[in-house]
Amino acid sequence: MKNIDIERIKKDFPILSVKPHGKRLVYLDNAATTQKPIEVIKAMDKYYEELNANVYRSPHYLSVLSTQAYEEARERVKKFINAKRGESIVFTRNTTESINFIAYTWGMKHINEGDEILLTIAEHHSNILPWQMVAEAKGAKLKYVYLDENFRLSMKDFKEKMSDKVKLVAVQHMSNVLGIINPVEEITHIAHKYGAKVLIDGAQSVPHMPVDVQKIDCDFFAFSGHKMLGPMGIGVLYIKEDLLKEVPPFLRGGEMIDEVYEDHSTFAPSPLKFEAGTPNIEGAYVLISAIDYIEKIGLTNIYKHEGELLEYGLQKMKELDFVKLYGPKDAKERGGIISFNVEGVHPHDVATILDEEGIAVRSGHHCCQPLMRYLGVPATVRASFYLYNDFEDIDALVEGLKKVRKWFK
Repeated sequence: MKNIDIERIKKDFPILSVKPHGKRLVYLDNAATTQKPIEVIKAMDKYYEELNANVYRSPHYLSVLSTQAYEEARERVKKFINAKRGESIVFTRNTTESINFIAYTWGMKHINEGDEILLTIAEHHSNILPWQMVAEAKGAKLKYVYLDENFRLSMKDFKEKMSDKVKLVAVQHMSNVLGIINPVEEITHIAHKYGAKVLIDGAQSVPHMPVDVQKIDCDFFAFSGHKMLGPMGIGVLYIKEDLLKEVPPFLRGGEMIDEVYEDHSTFAPSPLKFEAGTPNIEGAYVLISAIDYIEKIGLTNIYKHEGELLEYGLQKMKELDFVKLYGPKDAKERGGIISFNVEGVHPHDVATILDEEGIAVRSGHHCCQPLMRYLGVPATVRASFYLYNDFEDIDALVEGLKKVRKWFK
């Protein structure tokens, strides 16, 4: 592990000392959620011990401190993804809510009968269902871009399906199943030529690689805190600055207003108009500690580290003739995710036996049923890496798979 000090990092994560079934914990379910370093856990306590109060509403000491902390979190997120303005950063519950936010606001306002929404076949359900709702409500048409023979997004198919009818392109930055990293800059550039807006699902990319929303030039970008060492229940929606006035409020209630009359209301400017009611102040505050930890190690170092793990993992698993791998063969074309199946064994059985060895993986359709049908399988097993994983974890996975094979042979 030449990019990071893996032994020191492991010591920062108390949960890694847990011994499931008396075995060493090998946590390979990071695409679902990540574990938390001690700094993040302590930040949760600190918020309630020293800062707990509602934001914006009062001039008292605790409220001022809490408001300052909440806005500091917004500023830190802005810098983390290189947004131009803090007003573009909207706190939500998660990536799913962020995408629904845009579907119910911008989508319902600007997508009309006969328009087209362009998705990819590899999208998470959270980036399909909201657009199905918009299409059904507005009489628009959903179209899908498919994959090439190497499991990469077919840019040929994308270019052929782009037209003046397409009003929105919604695409994941990194696949939560195949690990493919989509060329989002190129996609955005092409979409904008046709006048379409672009929404990027960054849930799997932001924790693992440097992301620059200005460079991508996307209109909307969504991600979650819990997949990047932060707490659950805090998400981020980036809205490009020139769209802030164009996007109407999602929810309506306290602190998002300018004036309220008996028969109508006016709204505060962004980001307040997008954050009705009491927000997840604790979640935003704790997210600062998660960003601090990631930046201390460096996203470039994390990306290189996961690349080493992925290359090693693919090599070791290709040696198992009873394992079928899904995704690009070249590790440089994907992130730290390996989806696979064991010949003749249901993915849930594979995951159950691995669990008995202390190995945590996910099995199922991974909220990607259209992709599973496209691949011709009902489900897969998924191992996903993060900064606290090492070669020893992959060796344990390989040995666990050999036991699975022996059990069912």
